[in-house]
Amino acid sequence: MFGNRRFRPTFWATFFTIISVIFMGSLSYWQLERLAWKSNLIDQFESRVAAEPVAAPDKIDNIEDWRYRRVRLEGTYLHDKELLITGKPYEGNVGFHLVTPMKLVDGRTVLVKRGWIELKHRKPADTVPMHVEGIQTVDGLIRQDRLKGYFVPDNEPQNDVWLYIDTAEMAEARDLGPVLPYFVDQLRAPGPLKMPIGADSEIRVRNEHLSYAATWALLALTLIVIYVIYHMKPEDETEPDRD
Repeated sequence: MFGNRRFRPTFWATFFTIISVIFMGSLSYWQLERLAWKSNLIDQFESRVAAEPVAAPDKIDNIEDWRYRRVRLEGTYLHDKELLITGKPYEGNVGFHLVTPMKLVDGRTVLVKRGWIELKHRKPADTVPMHVEGIQTVDGLIRQDRLKGYFVPDNEPQNDVWLYIDTAEMAEARDLGPVLPYFVDQLRAPGPLKMPIGADSEIRVRNEHLSYAATWALLALTLIVIYVIYHMKPEDETEPDRD
């Protein structure tokens, strides 16, 4: 009893509240599990980026074992086969990602995402000043291809419109023959930025599971508070007059 009020729960409200609190509590716990998994994954990625570069593998059985692993490439860029991935922002500016096949010294071919370029460099002639000739040594990170957002439409090879990297599709469009089943995200060189602006070695993976867990926990707590307040009835509404 609180003052002149008494807690008088009803069956269906109690039933609904218990089920809802259990459900939201389970979602909060699941998000905490996801937080631990994502944190461990980020730690793995960071250790791979910091490790000494290895040679590009010819075959990958499980891409998860190689994502963000640092590799060193040695070969020649095929600038006449380059592609532009459209709709890629950088610090608030819209542009493209420049993807250039590289013929490695051992004869294999790999797609290299060299970095971001401004929107005004959309024509092939505009990227000529960015070309580098001869054998190049490039450090980069192995990345999985064919990753796109849910609402991102398919590529249009027939119109040379590319929204995401698909190594097999791009190899066919540029008549490259067999290519490695992943692409390499070229790391930016130290010093002043110049286009194409390569990838940063700092891993940026969304990890908002703690906030999600807190949200579900607060919703459960809010529901409990509402349930208690709703069922705190004045004395004259809960008991008949005994006079």
